Amino acid sequence: MNMSETPLDWMAIAEQRLHTPVIGDVLDAIGRHHQFLSPRLRPLHPSKRLVGRAMPVLISDTFGIPARPFGRLTEALDSLQSGEIYLARSGRAECAAWGEILTATARARGAHGAVIDGYHRDTHAVLAQDWPVFSHGAFAQDAGARAEVVDFRIPVEIDGVAVQPGDLIVGDIDGVVVIPQAVELEVLERALTKVQAEARTRAAIESGMSSTTAYETFGVL
Repeated sequence: MNMSETPLDWMAIAEQRLHTPVIGDVLDAIGRHHQFLSPRLRPLHPSKRLVGRAMPVLISDTFGIPARPFGRLTEALDSLQSGEIYLARSGRAECAAWGEILTATARARGAHGAVIDGYHRDTHAVLAQDWPVFSHGAFAQDAGARAEVVDFRIPVEIDGVAVQPGDLIVGDIDGVVVIPQAVELEVLERALTKVQAEARTRAAIESGMSSTTAYETFGVL
């Protein structure tokens, strides 16, 4: 693979052949040491992965039902484009920021998943749609009187990680990592090389090579 691959080709490669541990290792190697979101973010189903472009959403606390319930939520959902990730930075209120109807809307628009810095609800109905959602867990309390979307397609910061619209988001059972666009192709190319080296290392060890020799030979563990 080389840098002439189109972004769509690289997204397919990331989805099919890469995983968050190797991407995180490469980000560390180039000095990007803080690109993973909180380990509290877990996929609803452990087999689900997501790869797509960040569509950041900012959620703020409210105290009582506002004049416009849920704020700009429907605008944010309707703006989703194919291949994007609905990535919500929640306020402090403990309530659900995602659920059944939101999943159906995002899925119908061709979005590739949702990452919610907070809680989801309607778990069975979300799982039945076979679409990747990552959150802090299930909690049925409604957002109507507690939170509202105040803006979207803007830079946000989650867990100290800056997220720009269009950044590449990769999520799997090991976590959710943000790849800044400025280093995206370098990271993906180096990650693919590392995956290939890991495969050679494992094969050598399974054939009898010591881990010390394998590390000296291939440079990965």
